[in-house]
Amino acid sequence: VCVAGYGQSGGNEILQLLPPPTLQVKETQGLCPERDFKVECGGFSNRPVYSLKHVPDTSLLVTSGPPDSSLQVWQVSAEDSDVIKSVSAIPTENGTGQPWAKIATISARAPWVLHGSRLSSVQITEVESRKNVYMAASRNSEELSGLAFLDCNVLLLCCAQGQLCLADVRQPHSPLGAGACVRQPQSPLEAVSVPSAPCGERWCMGVGRGPQGSDSSSQPVALLSSGGHLTLTDLRKTSEFLASAKCRVPSPSLGVEFLCVSWAPALEGCLAVSG
Repeated sequence: VCVAGYGQSGGNEILQLLPPPTLQVKETQGLCPERDFKVECGGFSNRPVYSLKHVPDTSLLVTSGPPDSSLQVWQVSAEDSDVIKSVSAIPTENGTGQPWAKIATISARAPWVLHGSRLSSVQITEVESRKNVYMAASRNSEELSGLAFLDCNVLLLCCAQGQLCLADVRQPHSPLGAGACVRQPQSPLEAVSVPSAPCGERWCMGVGRGPQGSDSSSQPVALLSSGGHLTLTDLRKTSEFLASAKCRVPSPSLGVEFLCVSWAPALEGCLAVSG
């Protein structure tokens, strides 16, 4: 388990923790003296860490946070060291003054990170080479609250105002006009029709797993608003919600950008709300 601090003063810790043995046994256990997480290795970030993702099949972490939309790449050290060290940074064009970047990672083809702070700045970068391999074509500058890989080709983006967008990295780039210079593949974003969301609320999303062997469109999507509206959507039929509920979310909330809804990885049909 990796965790990090988000204080504004600098010197934020990044830690890799080992769960206590009592959480790793399946049979019922009585009182156990070892209930604490054990620190395996750690490091320090000189900027707040608002998002942290492990890159699958590697020993790399990617983080993002203020004051801009750039990313930081970290190496979780080998067994002979207990240091998590910074190895590189991934800058973004016109990143200064932009909101912090939302990130998702995958290693289907290569270690990739999907990142962006607005619809107009969504891109995929190869983590180790820092090569930009994809950029979504959009003139919409609406702020993003989340993004996800549905598979190695299909991306799902969630705007803070509740709009969902799909992108396919296999689609050819859209025309940008005469004389436009295209340095990386671009593809248009497809807005997904969802029932109208209450105005003035900030939305986030959590993407669940579809049935074994199913395609990416069967993955359920949970949407949560800062007003406590929780809805369940099927990407194959987004014009209506599958289910909805109202949950208690403190309002007004100063940390509304940390609002999060996620699917339990091992408990079928269970969601967690945090932030």
